[in-house]
Amino acid sequence: MSDIRITDPARIRALAHPLRLELLDLLRDRGELTATECAEAVGESVASCSFHLRMLAKYGYLERAGRRGREKPWRIPEQGGGIDARPDSSVPGSMHAVQELASLTVTREADRVGRFLAQAADEPEEWIQATTVTTSSFWATAEELAELSEAVRALTDRFEGRSADPSLRPEGARHSRLFATVHPDPPAPRGAGDTAADGPGER
Repeated sequence: MSDIRITDPARIRALAHPLRLELLDLLRDRGELTATECAEAVGESVASCSFHLRMLAKYGYLERAGRRGREKPWRIPEQGGGIDARPDSSVPGSMHAVQELASLTVTREADRVGRFLAQAADEPEEWIQATTVTTSSFWATAEELAELSEAVRALTDRFEGRSADPSLRPEGARHSRLFATVHPDPPAPRGAGDTAADGPGER
């Protein structure tokens, strides 16, 4: 599946809801699910899931799959595997919409990491050693940062297809996540000078 590039504020804001992001994650992993199956998986009411599924479909993130008797499951369109939401200076409201979605995503993923770390003592040693939480700081141009961003996006391409097709998963594989940001430091407070950009991890 390829990423969908979106700059339209309405489409971006349609994603800025925790349950909608959770439903998209669920459908990426499970393939096709009804509103009832989604509700059972995420612990929400069928009515709530049905509403948010319809809203995601309205903005093109979901579509109906083939009927199963009376059931009408949902799925992610083939061309919609990932979301690439970026601001467009020529589209009013685009930057604000991306800010809202990015902030929600960071909070949601940080919470997920926190929950993993809280129970890390119960994890097998090999999974602990395979996990990393790391930061780096360095000097780069905008062009170099853009190249790094593209490289980070491509890191998980090798695992493509495993969510939709369980037969592609090696024995012992677990559902895993990569959460990364590539961004310049915010401007230093007045009087702080350039030293704010230096410190541990400087490369």
